[in-house]
Amino acid sequence: MESQQLDAVFAALADPTRRALLARLTEGDTSVAVLAEPFAMSQPAISKHLKVLEGAGLISRHSSGTSRLSHLEAEPLKEATEYMERYKRFWGTRFDKLDAALAAYQEENEDD
Repeated sequence: MESQQLDAVFAALADPTRRALLARLTEGDTSVAVLAEPFAMSQPAISKHLKVLEGAGLISRHSSGTSRLSHLEAEPLKEATEYMERYKRFWGTRFDKLDAALAAYQEENEDD
């Protein structure tokens, strides 16, 4: 994933409303009206959030009859997760070393 798209994905995920919209879209494609139901905001405000998600490549939008439906595009989430996984492994290794150092310290100081 190129750096600009990764930046856009993380920027889109920074907002709790957009994360909630993505969570709802895991259940299937749906309209702006349905997506807006649980929020105390207007459909145009939800549409603005959807445009940010679309710009980040996290959703696509298509027409079905008279409705315009949003669809979750999970690939950018997978790529962002893989990016974060590198840091998880890094910190996991660091914590393992810290655990070993603490255990060695406790073992050395048991007699005190």
